[in-house]
Order: sequence, then structure tokens, then C-alpha cells
Amino acid sequence: MILKCIRTVTMAALAFVSVNVCGQDLLARQAPIDRKLKAVDSLALIRQIKAEQAVYPAYSLYPNWSHDRVHAYGNTVQIPDSFRIDLTGFCMPTTHTKITSKCGPRWRRMHNGLDIKVYIGDTIRAAFDGRVRMVKYERRGYGKYVVIRHDNGLETIYGHLSKQIVDEDQYVKAGDPIGLGGNTGRSTGSHLHFETRFLGEVINPEFMFDFPNQDIVADSYLFVRGANRYTYQRTRALAAVKAGKSGADEAEKAAIRYHKIRKGDTLGRISRIYHVSIDKLCRLNGIKRTTVLRIGQVLRCS
Repeated sequence: MILKCIRTVTMAALAFVSVNVCGQDLLARQAPIDRKLKAVDSLALIRQIKAEQAVYPAYSLYPNWSHDRVHAYGNTVQIPDSFRIDLTGFCMPTTHTKITSKCGPRWRRMHNGLDIKVYIGDTIRAAFDGRVRMVKYERRGYGKYVVIRHDNGLETIYGHLSKQIVDEDQYVKAGDPIGLGGNTGRSTGSHLHFETRFLGEVINPEFMFDFPNQDIVADSYLFVRGANRYTYQRTRALAAVKAGKSGADEAEKAAIRYHKIRKGDTLGRISRIYHVSIDKLCRLNGIKRTTVLRIGQVLRCS
């Protein structure tokens, strides 16, 4: 009886050891399969991310994809203090090099881009890979224009075209023809109006594109909130960044503020909004207290 019990216990122990060893062997054989599955999952995830980027370039930065307005974001986006924009893989939008109007105030209005002399029918090309967000016509503004959102986070605008040769939602590569030079909209001669924006904020194209030399200024551009339109602003902000301070704060201190006249605006009301005297407003803008303000007129307020 005792021997029988010993035999039973021994057999049970051997069976347990055998099951354990088999289980370990099974896990060992299964481990490479798990690694392969993980690799497959990673590749699938990468493909999915690339597919989403192709459908909505810079989808992690922008809140929506709209065909309605060029300046579609307003307060719906959180603009970072700084952001590094990759400029490699670029193509100059035109081979012409003559800049006829720079970015900044012009004729009491704000000019948000560069005007480059082109001729009617000249080929205009996409500056970077991206997807066409807008193909529209604006009689008193851009004329026939195209807006492209790019993988690097930029949006580029090409205005006063004679013809658009792309469609909304079409994916384009850098260098693909998107339109022909023209003189449509608010224009006094054939030229390309070229804008660069990040999350709706204007970036002076000359900070990134060197039209006379048909090249980019550098391989990347450091966007600093509030310091992308004027050289003196940018110099001060970049110095602050280098010193470990907030470039955005320095840009805010150095910012020139402007006000676009709306219905009901007076010099007195504008002076109260911006905490600046009426006399200073007049000096800054070369006007008198009796000057009639026009709706759409832009006044410098600091």
C-alpha cells in the first residue's frame, strides 16, 4: 500500500514537471511569433500614420480641414511659443526673382505676403508636398488663388493666378504645377502674391525663401510666436531664446500693433483700446484729428 502511494505521488510529480517543461517550450516557441506580430503591428501603425498625414497634412497641429476661408482658425488653435519647421524638400514657387512688394504695411493696409513679378501664363509650383485646401476666386482680394497645407505645418497661398490647375483635396508634391501667373483680383499688374502661414500666423516669406538666389535661407525655420513678420522683432526674440528666455514674451513687448477700422470706430475709441493718445495715433499714421477713417483702413497703434 505504501509503495502504491509512493508510486502515485512520483508519477504525479513527473507529470507536473513534464507539463511545466512543455509549457516553457511552448512559450519559447511562441516568443519569436510575438516579436513578429509586434513588428507587423508597428509597420501597420506607421502606414496608418502616413495615410492620415496624406489625407490631412499636419493633422496633429490643426483643428480642422476647411474649404471656406483662408484664415479659418482664429482662437481655435493653440499657437506654441516656438516650433521648428522643416524646409527641406522645397521647390521655389516661381523661377522669377524680382520682388515688387514686401511683407508689411502698404497703402494703409497690411500686406501679408510677397509680390513676385511673373507674367500671365507663367507656371506656378507647389513649394512643398501637401494637400490643396482651397481653390477659390475672390474679386476684391486674391483673385484666383490656391491654398495648400503642407506636411511640415506650413500653409502657402498663391494669389492673382490666371488659372488654377489643381482641385481641392488633391495631394501635390513639391514642384507640381498648381496654377498659372496672372492679374486677377485686387491687382495692378501681373504678379504672384505668395504667403506663408503657420496655424494662421503670418510668416514673412523672406525669412524662409531667398527668391534672388532661388533657394531657402536654411534647412529649417524656428517659428517664434509673434516674431515672424519683422526683422527687428525676430532678432530680439531669437536673442531671448538663445539666452534661455521666452522669445514669445520678447516679441510681444516689441510688437507693432495695428488696428483695422470697423464700422463705428473713431480715433478716440481706438486710443482707449490700445492705451495710446490720439496725437500719437496721428503721428504714427501721418493723419490729422479731422481725417475721415475708412472701413478696412489699417492704423498703426504702437
